[in-house]
Amino acid sequence: MLKILLNGCLGKMGQNIEDCVNERDDVMISCGVDIAEGERIYPVYTCFVDVQEKPDAIIDFSNPLVLDDMLDFAVRNNIPVIICTTGFSENQVQKIKDTSKLIPVFYSGNMSLGINVLIELSKMAAKALSSTFDIEIIEKHHHRKLDAPSGTALMIADAISEVAGDTQYVYDRHAYRKKREHSEIGIHSVRGGTIVGEHEVIFAGHDEVVSIKHQAQSRGVFAAGAVNAAVYLKDKPAGLYSMSDLLKEA
Repeated sequence: MLKILLNGCLGKMGQNIEDCVNERDDVMISCGVDIAEGERIYPVYTCFVDVQEKPDAIIDFSNPLVLDDMLDFAVRNNIPVIICTTGFSENQVQKIKDTSKLIPVFYSGNMSLGINVLIELSKMAAKALSSTFDIEIIEKHHHRKLDAPSGTALMIADAISEVAGDTQYVYDRHAYRKKREHSEIGIHSVRGGTIVGEHEVIFAGHDEVVSIKHQAQSRGVFAAGAVNAAVYLKDKPAGLYSMSDLLKEA
């Protein structure tokens, strides 16, 4: 049975991971880490240096501030890590990539199977339409989400850019008055209520619009993806993995 260390175990996603794990017989949570104080049925630590268990994988739904300690612990103990947290700086993203040269790292801004299908469809659409269609991305999340735009919106934009070529991201148009450049990818954020997560990619052409949309109805879809990623990383060599890798073996 795969033993998981859950980083951010006292948060809402921590509870969703627990619910997902409880429905399976191939994984278990052996311990958790959270900067807040609280109790679970497994040991909970406030920092990685205190962890006594030797897990088989780390699932991270926490905060960018914890990244360094988590990666140091993972490298020191040769433990694969599944990073689901968003809002990292460029330097932090580079550290994640550097760490993947030493241990298996599964890094994705969104663990939903559906959103990753949306990304693949968006790449197909961009390949066919980007030369004449304008591209806009709209993301919606609950009012407690800290980062904007979402990591998923940036994942989508990056995937489209790989296909479309020379692009520039525009996050806010109210500060200037000028015609939209065709090379722009507009990225817009909505925050309100309890919206779990909605992402829409709009390809707007002459007299026609193509829209690709995904709605997450619960956080359970992200939890299931994270646990599947942990199982997927078992016995994998060091490297940087993503949902596209998992989908290829599905």
